[in-house]
Amino acid sequence: MNSLQLDTLNPQQRAAVTSDAQNLLVLAGAGSGKTRVLTHRIGWLIAAGLASPYSVLAVTFTNKAAREMKSRIETLLETSSHGLWIGTFHGLAHRLLKAHWQQAKLPQNFQVMDSDDQLRLVKRIIAEMNILDDRIQPKQVQWFINGQKDEGRRAAYVLTHGDWYQDTVKEIYTRYEEICQQSGLVDFGELLLRAHELWLNDVSVLEHYQSRFTHVLVDEFQDINDIQYAWLKVLIGDKLSMTIVGDDDQSIYGWRGAKVENIQSFELEYQNAEVVRLEQNYRSTSTILAAANSVIQNNQGRLGKDLWTDGEKGDPIRLYAGFNEQDEARYIADEMNRLIESGVNPTQIALLYRSNAQSRVLEESLIHLQVPYRIYGGVRFYERMEIRNSVAYLRLILNRQDDASMERILNVPPRGIGNKTLETLRVLARDQGCSLWQAAEMALTNTVLAKRAANALENFMQLITDMDAAVLEQNDLGDMVKFVNDASGMIEYHQKEKGEKGRARVENLNELISAAQSFSTELDFDTSAELLAQFISEASLDAGDAQADEFEDSVNLMTLHSAKGLEFDHVFLAGLEENLFPHKMSMGDPGGLQEERRLAYVGITRARKELTLTYAESRRLYGSETFNTLSRFVREIPAELVSEVRLRSTVSRPVDFGMQQQIAVEDAGLAIGQRVSHAMFGEGVIVNAEGGGAQTRVMVAFDDGKERTLMLQYANLQAL
Repeated sequence: MNSLQLDTLNPQQRAAVTSDAQNLLVLAGAGSGKTRVLTHRIGWLIAAGLASPYSVLAVTFTNKAAREMKSRIETLLETSSHGLWIGTFHGLAHRLLKAHWQQAKLPQNFQVMDSDDQLRLVKRIIAEMNILDDRIQPKQVQWFINGQKDEGRRAAYVLTHGDWYQDTVKEIYTRYEEICQQSGLVDFGELLLRAHELWLNDVSVLEHYQSRFTHVLVDEFQDINDIQYAWLKVLIGDKLSMTIVGDDDQSIYGWRGAKVENIQSFELEYQNAEVVRLEQNYRSTSTILAAANSVIQNNQGRLGKDLWTDGEKGDPIRLYAGFNEQDEARYIADEMNRLIESGVNPTQIALLYRSNAQSRVLEESLIHLQVPYRIYGGVRFYERMEIRNSVAYLRLILNRQDDASMERILNVPPRGIGNKTLETLRVLARDQGCSLWQAAEMALTNTVLAKRAANALENFMQLITDMDAAVLEQNDLGDMVKFVNDASGMIEYHQKEKGEKGRARVENLNELISAAQSFSTELDFDTSAELLAQFISEASLDAGDAQADEFEDSVNLMTLHSAKGLEFDHVFLAGLEENLFPHKMSMGDPGGLQEERRLAYVGITRARKELTLTYAESRRLYGSETFNTLSRFVREIPAELVSEVRLRSTVSRPVDFGMQQQIAVEDAGLAIGQRVSHAMFGEGVIVNAEGGGAQTRVMVAFDDGKERTLMLQYANLQAL
């Protein structure tokens, strides 16, 4: 890397890139160029002779980010990144376990089990154990197992204290481990746990990688969980150099195991660590950044930083108060439509919300105005039903012991194998301690099934055997997938489905062929089976971070959690009310409330040019109507940064920032200061009013101590 490339960095970025500290924390604010710094640091270490491509390990949180990092490094160094170990925690753990399967006590052809198949296995175990209690829900058991693995805890070490529920889920977890080991299956959590145990149980393997790697770099460090951190710490020891990049103010995944304490305590754990703060923002206006800083400073225990920009001040943050959720949605749809008609590309417009349940009414308003939209991060490609089915066929072809795949496709497309047959196989497999495939062979040999069921099962097994021989004769991955899609009958089955759904499923199956054709890997394989197994494993790993399909240019709707890492010129943040955002579940938990505030910080900093905040004075959500107050996150923004929007009102004012508006409502025979009675809320005093005609609203301070804003034409207030 030449000096000219370093000269493109600002002073803080350059200090981070060229630091000679053994342990370095790069505290990177939103929009401060952290990816640029991370890739330049890798390039600088190699170009300066401090590391070779083979001695660098870089960890990201998505496969997309890993691919982008490789591409950038190749551009910087003008050479291949082939020797670099760059990938996600799960991807790198998978690579490690494939190389050391014997030491990890795994079969050589072990397969990665995705979330859907994991849940299917949990349901099977619950059925086998004849657990009928409603308290044992498969999804909750799945979360329990994953949570235990994220904390590095095997079933044998789960403490139950004699509690029936805990005893039961521990027993399910124990059986789950047995079946996974027997079938050669590993779930996502197992990848990390098994890789961590590999370090601990085989010193020679650990020493090999400690001598190979000199520098470990970790992106999005604020999002790592316990087992990921433990895996890193054992590898690094006191020998390797570590660079972590992250932002404690953007730690928003505590609900899935991320521990913000890991980054906040980094300086204590590594006392000689250097800290470089990246605070110059290249994304947002100074108004938006000032708002973000004002909100996040209310959190305690922060490492501390203030975003700034040498760019323009920008427009004030707009605040709109809807009468209800329909009015809020109409306003947002109107504004999006106005932006599009003014020439703004729809892809530069985003609508963010705290809860998925909010999207229904928002979508209805967009549909009404014919504003093109898509739900960002909807059903992802590898999570779609037809793709899961095709991959299950491929997995079963490679490994007849894969019970999860066999259960999934035994009757897909429908071939007359019902639940009764499947249950018979499950019981036989459990009693004999074997796989479902072996149980099926025994059932056919011993005439356990009725003739019709036996014929259907025999035909299925023959189909898999025939496909096995034909598929593995192919040298091209695309040809393998195409053959399976056709021979299994899935293409023909979905072609018979009516309407867009069937056509879309066929298109998705064809896209899987394209994915196989374009698949590339740095690893070398001797057989087609090994290549196919690698493709299947990486498809499973990709399932968590592939994005929803793009069709036409459209505005983006997404939850705030989905918005992290993205940016848009125009951002609408909806539902800014107490109990909705911050969510009511966080209100009694200081840690939860702080994470909600970080989520608000993330939402605000997604906006480049224009930010609009909206809330509803009354909202029907989850089947009931609520009257929530304005979110504290809006009230934490200085009044001078905010301009309230009143489309149908005669005046505009910054509501909830201490200013009082004096507007008479004489047409209704009422006025501010008058005492009134409401059929539901009782007696009170009108303290504020605005608008005119049918849109007139009044704020009434009721005797129960609550202030409520009411639509005058519906409130039926009686003057006292």
